[in-house]
Amino acid sequence: MAFAVYEPSWIRILIWELSHCVRIDVFLLKKEKNMNLRFDYARAYPAALQAMLSLEEFTKSGGIDSKLRELVKIRASQINGCAFCLYMHTKDARSEGEEEKRIYLLNSWKESPYYTEKERAALEVTEYVTKISQEGLPDHVYENARAYFDEKEFVALIMLINTINSWNRIAITTGKQAPLA
Repeated sequence: MAFAVYEPSWIRILIWELSHCVRIDVFLLKKEKNMNLRFDYARAYPAALQAMLSLEEFTKSGGIDSKLRELVKIRASQINGCAFCLYMHTKDARSEGEEEKRIYLLNSWKESPYYTEKERAALEVTEYVTKISQEGLPDHVYENARAYFDEKEFVALIMLINTINSWNRIAITTGKQAPLA
């Protein structure tokens, strides 16, 4: 059974959790013609989406700059091959004021002069954590990142990386596709 895929439009909603209000940016779902979704997990188990949205909100609280958050999301999505997430996060990066050349060259950040040392450290951690089964997170990568991120920021970085990897896997598994237009 296939469901229609939805094109995102940002809306603000309020979610009450543990007697306090948390503002979360989510997608307003609207039908996009000629696209199929293998499985609508949010409809089947709404608490699963709620858990992911809570994680997403948490990643905004750790002191990582919004542009860097989007670069990390784009890079992990490139590695994982998630077209939907690439579409969404390149669009989000642009709305945060990210430069086109930095978005275009992100796949070759190591050779590009357009990224700061802090961004390079975050992108290196992103690559190792996203491909964790290959060799884990080497000590030299961890130590380099810690030169730029304090303990709280480093936790926020790894939570961000793990959250986007989860979103990528959910989108790919459920067959979510980038909009045609």
